Amino acid sequence: MKTIDELLAEGVAGKRVFVRADLNVPLDGTTITDDGRIRAVLPTVKALAVAGARVVVASHLGRPDGAPDAKYSLAPAAARLGELLGTDVAFATDTVGESARTTVAGLVDGQVAVIENLRFNAGETSKDDAERKAFAEQLAQLADLYIGDGFGAVHRKHASVFDLPALLPHAAGHLIATEVRVLKKLTDEVKRPYVVVLGGAKVSDKLAVIDKLLGKADRILIGGGMAYTFLKAQGHEVGISLLQEDQIPAVTEYMERAEKNGVELVLPVDVLVSSDFPDLKTKAPADFETVDADKIPSDKEGLDIGPKTRELYATKITDAETVFWNGPVGVFEHPDYAGGTTAIAQALLDSSAFTVVGGGDSAAAVRTLGFDENAFGHISTGGGASLEYLEGKTLPGLAALED
Repeated sequence: MKTIDELLAEGVAGKRVFVRADLNVPLDGTTITDDGRIRAVLPTVKALAVAGARVVVASHLGRPDGAPDAKYSLAPAAARLGELLGTDVAFATDTVGESARTTVAGLVDGQVAVIENLRFNAGETSKDDAERKAFAEQLAQLADLYIGDGFGAVHRKHASVFDLPALLPHAAGHLIATEVRVLKKLTDEVKRPYVVVLGGAKVSDKLAVIDKLLGKADRILIGGGMAYTFLKAQGHEVGISLLQEDQIPAVTEYMERAEKNGVELVLPVDVLVSSDFPDLKTKAPADFETVDADKIPSDKEGLDIGPKTRELYATKITDAETVFWNGPVGVFEHPDYAGGTTAIAQALLDSSAFTVVGGGDSAAAVRTLGFDENAFGHISTGGGASLEYLEGKTLPGLAALED
């Protein structure tokens, strides 16, 4: 895979460089609540601008239905990118229309522009190869070179991710190069003990990666909503906790295989439960109690791992050489149920392991809870992409850059 460093060495001054970034940031109206993904692409954008390229940044945001939708506009992300760069960033109000063409044509060496949300065009996400390629050909008219740096989208076979690199000389940006280098440390170059912490709501989202990790990891610690399907599979009452009953056979098989393979699969020993889901807007104090994981009342819901589990999981991380964490272990958005996720993050910081936070809600939790991002080995920008890489899947966006 050619990298941006090789492209810079060849010279990019005066050339239009299309950077497929991931600016898919969370918004409260037009206010960005977490700019981590914008900051992640800064090294690539800065390097190109300093080298005299005319930089065209493109991304998706949310899931508009193939047509313009103001609430999914990239305008706030473009403004924030300009603030972080310390310079004006031009903004095109369409993807391949008159505004995009005029904006790109008006760039001077070292200047940066952002074009509007790629998913405002149905061709971006189309499953029809011809429709997707047609949109890619329109995008190609805006550039001379292509840099793939939107790791959070490389598992998608979309026009700007998969089809466009085939139409232009291409390379991987700093972010994608870093992400791939880190993920190899979790697959091909693992230092042991290798501990994996998996949380999040649905066990179905993690089945494929668990299947793969049963042959890779030394310990797998389970938390979040997905833990209750495991507890139910052990025959325990889980009350009104999040449960995927149809996944119990698969979970049972995985627990049996873990024991057979010598993989330590660790489940919560106590949980915080309540009869009411917390109000995440007002953050009003919650009414909860701590119970043993095998004694959840039938009318209550598990919302976080308990203090004994937090201590247990921290102990299981202590001697690790490699730790991968994907998914919060409780409803961290509410202060009463943030303790478990906070404990996991702190355990990673306290260990001497190479620590990787696997994007998505885990990365958001690290920032929301006030941890220093630089204290972790790596915080991925792509939760879904990270998981699919660990599952051993071919990621279209990476395959396109390797051609």
